[in-house]
Amino acid sequence: MTSSAALAATESPELGTLPAWDLSDLYPGMDSAELKGDLDRMERECTSFRERYAGKLAALDGDDLAAAIRGYEDIDETLSRAMSYAGLVYNGNMTDPTIAKFYQSAQERVNDISAHLIFFTLEINRLDEQELAGKLAASPALNRYAPWLRDVRLYRDHQLSDEIERLLHEKHVVGRAAWNRLFDETIASLRFPMGGKDLTCAEALNRLSDRNPAIRREAGEAVGKVLGDNARLFALITNTLAKDKEIEDEWRNYPTPTSARNLSNRVEDEVVDALVSAVKTAYPDLSHRYYAMKAKWFGQDHLDYWDRNAPLPDDADRSIRWDEARDIVLGAYGRFSPELASLGKRFFDNPWIDAPVRPGKAPGAFAHPTVPSVHPYLLVNYQGKTRDVMTLAHELGHGVHQILAGRQGHFLSDTPLTLAETASVFGEMLTFRALLAAESDPKRRRIMLAGKVEDMLNTVVRQIAFFDFERRVHTERREGELTSDRLGQIWMDVQTESLGPALRFDEGYRHYWSYIPHFIHSPFYVYAYAFGDCLVNSLYAVYQDAEQGFAEKYLAMLSAGGTLRHKDLLAPFGLDASDPAFWQKGLGVIRGFIDELEAGEGAA
Repeated sequence: MTSSAALAATESPELGTLPAWDLSDLYPGMDSAELKGDLDRMERECTSFRERYAGKLAALDGDDLAAAIRGYEDIDETLSRAMSYAGLVYNGNMTDPTIAKFYQSAQERVNDISAHLIFFTLEINRLDEQELAGKLAASPALNRYAPWLRDVRLYRDHQLSDEIERLLHEKHVVGRAAWNRLFDETIASLRFPMGGKDLTCAEALNRLSDRNPAIRREAGEAVGKVLGDNARLFALITNTLAKDKEIEDEWRNYPTPTSARNLSNRVEDEVVDALVSAVKTAYPDLSHRYYAMKAKWFGQDHLDYWDRNAPLPDDADRSIRWDEARDIVLGAYGRFSPELASLGKRFFDNPWIDAPVRPGKAPGAFAHPTVPSVHPYLLVNYQGKTRDVMTLAHELGHGVHQILAGRQGHFLSDTPLTLAETASVFGEMLTFRALLAAESDPKRRRIMLAGKVEDMLNTVVRQIAFFDFERRVHTERREGELTSDRLGQIWMDVQTESLGPALRFDEGYRHYWSYIPHFIHSPFYVYAYAFGDCLVNSLYAVYQDAEQGFAEKYLAMLSAGGTLRHKDLLAPFGLDASDPAFWQKGLGVIRGFIDELEAGEGAA
């Protein structure tokens, strides 16, 4: 396989034509002259850039410093384009040794090239505050980069010497990145025996929402068995990465395991603490109450964990074709904003989405922004369930957000994770509300409402439980290595606390912590989902109260990219995430849906 064009659309009798992405908008192929030429050119330009600017930034005036930042941005965008391509090819098939070699080689080459640039942000952080303020005031060209400079300089108190920073940079590909790759390739190569077939992780997890209870049980047990067989390896990966993070956090003077993530998200510790506290306090009134009710719907006192996401007993659970899913999502987007739908339609009109389930393909779903000069790509594993439609709506929200933010340019388009989840969750809400409004049958509306509650519990309660798991693991790791049994016990503790007494677990469930990629790739990422869901709930309440002009303000918020902080972005809507009542308002939406189900009304 020498080109991403080798991925082809898949025909399915039940789902229709499932599109595959074509990555040639980035590069024609892994061995293309264009890719090699860009990397060779960047190597020359990085060397020249270092010779021109190293040790000289303090002496530059505002316009010259702006020109240096523009040059640095151009180099970074080209290197990001190359790595976006390599990463997407790899996610398309993680088990192909040729692709794996290409991905590793690209990482090493880009890492070597970019090592010449480490001095740049380190020197920016050593600039005198008053002198920099004067240069910003005197140079409109430099002032354009004020938000980027603001965010870079957040790390002043945590940067190390130039030599240590370069060492950490150069060792990254054989350190954290290598452990990430080991995790990815292990998960992608695992097979879960079910019904005489060997399924991928994505296929096995999908069986947990099958209509047939025997299939759900078989899936639950198979996932637990296979993950348990590999628990020692996953424990080694987790322990190694947690220790690696602890060492770097200590050198960089981060006081807690979560401090670095909060700083990168541009969100204050107390805001995150308020979110986590509000959700954990609400466990009994949200997840505990809902799952006890669901157990009764199944005629039981307790719900086995493999039935947690099961369709309701009277849910027809029909298969939704890809073209119907597309129309549902774009229709919902269009009723809110024609511009939003027009941007979303581009993903379907062009080969920007990879939808089929394939052996070796990354499980789950994501939207990759690549670089503003190209366009985002979406990866989903579409299997025709209602949840798959909501996942499509979620990732498309990311995609349109990335296009809108991309107008700010490469550096200013980057959005903190807490706000990056806003457009995705809002897209889900629009899609759900559109589906609910079109449904007149009370039984179907109840089923849809229950499905939405489950999605929101997965987004809010479950993600905060994940965050709690990570926090406990990283804190305890500082006292020594954790065995796979201990990791399993921490997992069971947080799952029991968050999901409530109505859920029943077996020994196999102790290993379910091990397949979650966020723990490996992005420590403490997960609270961003809960942040985004509660934020969207509050935003949607504003939208319902005053639709006039809301869409314009919403698109302006997405278009701001990383130029504004959450306080500034939410101010036009009269919202403030630092106010504890903000989180209660978001959680109140979930609570209200559960109240409706409990009352048997089934209406939105």
